[in-house]
Amino acid sequence: MPRASQRRSPAAQRHADTDRFVLFEARPAGLTFLQPVRSGELSPSQTRAGLACLRDIITERSWPPLIRTLKDGYQFCADPEQLQAYEVAVIRGKLTEIHRFITGTAALQPKGRWIKHLNTQLNSVESTLDVIAEFTDA
Repeated sequence: MPRASQRRSPAAQRHADTDRFVLFEARPAGLTFLQPVRSGELSPSQTRAGLACLRDIITERSWPPLIRTLKDGYQFCADPEQLQAYEVAVIRGKLTEIHRFITGTAALQPKGRWIKHLNTQLNSVESTLDVIAEFTDA
């Protein structure tokens, strides 16, 4: 994925405009990743850069949020329930990723000073994300 500085380049903004046009054309249906690649006649890396840039500029322009689900693919969404479900899914995914990272790094050097510090910090992040995931379910 391109760095943040590259996502806002003029080329990335052109790709974002192409991706936005393709996604608006498909509304309300979503698109898999390959569909905007084909429809926008962009390479996969150009499409990725455009989607990243598009996510960065959406709030600036008051557009509906861009979400990606396994079932529907990329789509603009304004439904609060669907947005909450998406947020919970992303938080749970990050929680799982952090948990696996903690358990994987602790096995390398369980008594190392850096690993202990890292585990303390990551456990804090993990517990915060866990609280957020539980809160959104209520």
